[in-house]
Amino acid sequence: MRDTISFTLNGKPVEVRNPDPTLTLLNWLRRECVLTGTKEGCAEGDCGACTIVVGDSSRAPHWYAINACIAFLPMLDGKAIITVEGLARNGALHPVQKALVEHHGSQCGFCTPGFVMSLYAHYRNNGALDDATLNDTLAGNLCRCTGYAPIIRAAKAMRDYPTIEETLLAPRQERKMLALCMTDPLTNTIKRYFAPQNLDEMATLYLQYPDAIILAGGTDIGLWVTKKNAVLETLIDIGQLNGFKEIIQRQDGLHISAGASYHEVHEALFDLHPALGEIVRRLGSTQIRNTGTIGGNIANGSPIGDMPPPLIALGSELLLRKGDATRRLALEDFFIEYGKQDRQKGEFIEAVIVPKPDPAARFALYKISKRFDQDISALCGAFYARLDNNQITNIRIAFGGMAAIPARAKAAEAALLGKDWNEANIRAAMKALGDDFTPMSDMRASADYRQQAAQNLLLKFYLGQDAPYLAKEVQHG
Repeated sequence: MRDTISFTLNGKPVEVRNPDPTLTLLNWLRRECVLTGTKEGCAEGDCGACTIVVGDSSRAPHWYAINACIAFLPMLDGKAIITVEGLARNGALHPVQKALVEHHGSQCGFCTPGFVMSLYAHYRNNGALDDATLNDTLAGNLCRCTGYAPIIRAAKAMRDYPTIEETLLAPRQERKMLALCMTDPLTNTIKRYFAPQNLDEMATLYLQYPDAIILAGGTDIGLWVTKKNAVLETLIDIGQLNGFKEIIQRQDGLHISAGASYHEVHEALFDLHPALGEIVRRLGSTQIRNTGTIGGNIANGSPIGDMPPPLIALGSELLLRKGDATRRLALEDFFIEYGKQDRQKGEFIEAVIVPKPDPAARFALYKISKRFDQDISALCGAFYARLDNNQITNIRIAFGGMAAIPARAKAAEAALLGKDWNEANIRAAMKALGDDFTPMSDMRASADYRQQAAQNLLLKFYLGQDAPYLAKEVQHG
């Protein structure tokens, strides 16, 4: 075991011995390194002002943008970190910076470093420069001064400038398990941080510390620290696990290791069904998709997570592991009540198994949110139906945002199963939805709105208005 993390920062090697496990990368950069170009705007991964670029030769693409405000410093062990201060060479601006200057892409300047870094990652990865791709690349960066038109013009022009020598990736090397231990001076609490290297180490550790918090991308856990000032005693970081990002098509379905990021699983889900790929594109920014994991989204049990409804509708399963033992569980049975899942002490999600949709079946997925990109759903509905001679032989309807857990609409399903596929039966099932859910009112939508929207989405599914895969979904105010 070791208690020292190492990485490169703007091309220079850095070692930090036994850091606070929940010290954010943003605070370390600003306070310890006085690299203040990286800004704090929201401290929750929404605004993008804190965007930095990470290099990792073990993943593709090698360079990716993340939110430094919710990334804990030990998560960067063995990687290359580049901040806005590391782009210029010998006084010459990087092509991304020069393009933004000459195309007037900055006004007050607070958000500008984040835009620069998001575009820098895109530049390094030789990404496409069409409007749709650039809008998606910058969806996680918010500007309230300049407007986006000059920024997009700069992005399209950034390859017109002479290239400069770039920082190389950190060298890969054989690594032992990272084990940090320190006492928080404010609370006198002992903090532990482990980064196991393989699944056997992970399983053993979690049996030893069954109350530990499993840290994947930190897109949720990071907010516990930045917004709730939580003191996290024991963390097990799964980011270094060998083989825990695999995505394999097998006979029983697509096996997605729980540590795979949304960026890594995007293409495979799109190939399974375009609607799955589109929901991944909308559930977070580029920065969030680069770090957030499908296993973490399921494990935190959020009632408004976007992935459980479609995965439930498709009949997905979880592979759970405790020590050397594994078991399979239908995803819909994993969620018991708010904050409670069917997971034993010391048991963790190893993989998600998504069956391939029946080509004879219909599948559609709808997300209702206040804004199109990077917004939490007010309602997410997924629908799967198999018809034989116009008779419904299989029907699965699942919603997020309608109850305390993602759940199937079993009364509505019962009203349809074995019936003819016609509007009269669909409208009867719409009424039955009232027996399935008693939705709540909150800042995103009223209970009445959710109920009516859920009913209308079922009708929309019947009418076949499921293309082009959420791109024209109604957004409520």
